[in-house]
Amino acid sequence: RQRQMCIRDRAWRLFLNHPLGERLRGNTSKDPNRPVMIVGAGEAGAWAINVCKTNTSYGHVIVAVDDDPNKLGQTIHGVPVRGTLEEIPDLCTRYNIHTIIVAIPTLKGNRLNHVIDLCVSTHCAVQMLSDPQLVGAGTPQQGAFRELNTADFLSRDEVTLDNEKISGYLTGKTVLVTGGGGSIGSELCRQAAAQRPKRLIIFDIYENNAYDIQMELRRTHPELDLVVLIGSVRDRERVMQVFDRYRPDLVCHAAAHKHVPLMETSPFEAIKNNVFGTYNVAQAADRFGTQRFILISTDKAVNPTNVMGASKRLCEMVVQMMDRRSDTEFVAVRFGNVLGSHGSVIPLFEAQIKKGGPVTLTDPNIVRYFMTIPEAAQLVLQAGALAESGNIYVLDMGEPVRIMDLAKQLIRFYGYEPGVNMEIKIVGLRPGEKLYEELMMDEEQDKMRRTQHNKIFVASPRTIDLAEFYEQLQALEAAAAHNDEGVVRQLAAMIPTFTPTRENLKL
Repeated sequence: RQRQMCIRDRAWRLFLNHPLGERLRGNTSKDPNRPVMIVGAGEAGAWAINVCKTNTSYGHVIVAVDDDPNKLGQTIHGVPVRGTLEEIPDLCTRYNIHTIIVAIPTLKGNRLNHVIDLCVSTHCAVQMLSDPQLVGAGTPQQGAFRELNTADFLSRDEVTLDNEKISGYLTGKTVLVTGGGGSIGSELCRQAAAQRPKRLIIFDIYENNAYDIQMELRRTHPELDLVVLIGSVRDRERVMQVFDRYRPDLVCHAAAHKHVPLMETSPFEAIKNNVFGTYNVAQAADRFGTQRFILISTDKAVNPTNVMGASKRLCEMVVQMMDRRSDTEFVAVRFGNVLGSHGSVIPLFEAQIKKGGPVTLTDPNIVRYFMTIPEAAQLVLQAGALAESGNIYVLDMGEPVRIMDLAKQLIRFYGYEPGVNMEIKIVGLRPGEKLYEELMMDEEQDKMRRTQHNKIFVASPRTIDLAEFYEQLQALEAAAAHNDEGVVRQLAAMIPTFTPTRENLKL
């Protein structure tokens, strides 16, 4: 039986690499006779049918589906409505469908997720409306539809921003983004550049990432006064030099080590870079009159079970300490995982799938909060507009996502079937890893309140004994500087909710 499965898998891969298998990988051709299904027989569905009739490169629409019983059996611009959304797989087989176009803009959340699952299970190419606002505004010849992407699996409502408030504190100001070449940092740079700052400064230790975002912004914003500097937030003198020369009005501090397993085995580096890198930048902001400082934090800072999360919790405490003794407004913004960031789970799964598997999962029950990189960056800047000194802003991450479900969706997205021709292998939780993450500590729950923006909550500042905390910081810095094995114990002493793993206590 194992030999038969091996032969079947090999045949499946050969088929995927054959021209006839292109549609299983989501590739679309320009064949005007390509059979197309429209999901949705409402206004958007009718518009999509007209677009395909106007531009035959999209294919030939032969069938539509809709859950409205009044539309079943009707025809929309000559296209029959043959069934419900649940019948998508059967109808795709019956009519030899090549491409599915989802044209129901009101589909959101779990319902959209379910429809995407149905579509992806057919191994047809799946497309969405590129811009639902185009519906009813004519029939564009190009760009009416887009390919399904991994962000669609989250099915999150679009974030609405108060652009007037955001531009109010960015336009005409000098903005510094530390870690500006990273996943979140680079998107913060893009968003800030669009608000016409006086100057944008990118500060990053990794020159390749810094170069990439520099080239991009020079192309997209040629008018921007852009300064790109290489340096480490751990280098206090370098940080002070940058602040002294450029005097930034706003600092978005995104520079940090973030990979949980790596920081478990190198806790000293997490402390040096995350905690004291933050302290260096915060002190520079205070000394040189920065108006506002925004720390990028993480849900792993809540009741941390790993060094990375504990270090970020200390970063939150550092900015709250600084806020109490500075005219600079210090705030932190806390959120969960972002889709597509360096080292995140989706790029890992994609790489594993493209290599033929297996897809590795630490635990079948693990769940995580997710949002897209642009959404996270937008909400960070929105929280900055709401900034009240010392607060921790918590982004609404929606419902947690079961990673097993996400893995299966991605496997089907690439034309395979989980457990049939793509193995999912359970490898066990990594050191310091939780089954689920939390966005708020127990003591914050009662005091947490929603801001005027419905996607942002705020936790008021905690009382910190400044003298004691400063002494503890000095002890922690000494332990980290000497790579002392007591650094994890010192972290635990400073953060009562930190539960170190047995492995990193042995370091």
